[in-house]
Amino acid sequence: MTIVSPAPTPTVDAYEHLRNEALNDLRARGIDSQSSSDVLLMVRSLVDRYQIGATTSGGRRPLHDPNAMVDRLARSILEYGPLTPFIDGSIEYEELIVHGEEVSYIDTTGRLVAHNEPISENEVAHVVSKLLATVGAAVDESRPIIQTQILDGAARLGVVMPPIADRIDVTIRRYLSKRETFAELIEWDAITPAAASLLAASLLTPTGVMVTGQPGSGKTTLLNALLRSADPSLRVIACEDTPELSVEHLHAARWRTRPSGPDGKGAVDLRHLVHMSLGMRPDLIVVGEVRGEEAYELTRAGNAGCGMLSTIHANGARQGLQALVSTAVMAGPNVVPEQMRAVFSSIIDLVVHTAKEPTAATGTGRGGRRQVMEIVAIPPMQGTEADFTVEPIFSRRDFGSPLQWTGNPLPAELEQRLGRVLRPLGFTINELLEGNETLV
Repeated sequence: MTIVSPAPTPTVDAYEHLRNEALNDLRARGIDSQSSSDVLLMVRSLVDRYQIGATTSGGRRPLHDPNAMVDRLARSILEYGPLTPFIDGSIEYEELIVHGEEVSYIDTTGRLVAHNEPISENEVAHVVSKLLATVGAAVDESRPIIQTQILDGAARLGVVMPPIADRIDVTIRRYLSKRETFAELIEWDAITPAAASLLAASLLTPTGVMVTGQPGSGKTTLLNALLRSADPSLRVIACEDTPELSVEHLHAARWRTRPSGPDGKGAVDLRHLVHMSLGMRPDLIVVGEVRGEEAYELTRAGNAGCGMLSTIHANGARQGLQALVSTAVMAGPNVVPEQMRAVFSSIIDLVVHTAKEPTAATGTGRGGRRQVMEIVAIPPMQGTEADFTVEPIFSRRDFGSPLQWTGNPLPAELEQRLGRVLRPLGFTINELLEGNETLV
């Protein structure tokens, strides 16, 4: 993208004018943009020249603080300008959202916060170009959409540029491997000991568990708490886009996807990872988030006799199952929904739905509670059935209401499987569901 330096008139922002001048000087003079001494010398010269011109003629406004301008320009070139705190981790956040010159972020409480340091749309484009250059990618008007991993796989960058968007749109989701335990989730009233014990028991034997919920509802947090309750000897293969899963304490392999290189080759997607994991004798395959064709490979994982654990975006447990079928049929024209529903009903035993309380409902301006709203069991479909049967096991009426056992039994085959591993511990599945015994 060619940057044109605007004429220095009183209506032109001095910072944007000087920033463009500095970028043009970098190219024209071949200055190393990573050399702090050379960059500082160049921007000091530009600022001094600008200030002299502003004080000797009426065409420019003098700078109130030339030294602050030097620092601001140097940070734009050497680092990432006003977005630097989000790149280097100085500001803790879940997601950064940029629309044109408007910058906001979701903080760790789920609250949307405005970031008021000024930035221009051109500078946003410059920051995006620098970030993409670190992974050998680019975005411009001919290729206006991209989503890729940055920061050594610790974050996901999404960009949509004009003419597709009215202004440049950027999101950065930075991932931190969270190590929450069921004890902490119980303390936060996100789950009860009985419900947590049922999920912990599911890892004692090959079981298929899906976690559903909208973005930011605590799906990955629950997944990590579940994994941290697992036996350390469990052979786990974790397949992810970005490293969010807490598997360091397990006998685990962590695999990550890889985008294609500048030549369009070398991509490794989740479907390939899940397919490969089947040949590595796992006890449990964990997929951080199902979004595409990898859902089809999960059918093979379940039929291979290993456990399966994953998340998917959905507004409810049943909707999550429907979303899983919709993604699985993306694998090819011969993959039909009826077949996928039948297979998933036989390999998915439990679906856990998480939800985030709307900020408006809290009355505090802060993000709401993130709680498990229901845990349902999925009996295998019978020959005459056309859709999933969903049996509520635990249910919460509303945010803040208790998560209670419904009194419904588990499907017979799942109850038998769990009973087999609980019996040596001296209690039954019903004692877990009733809360009389606990595994967490």
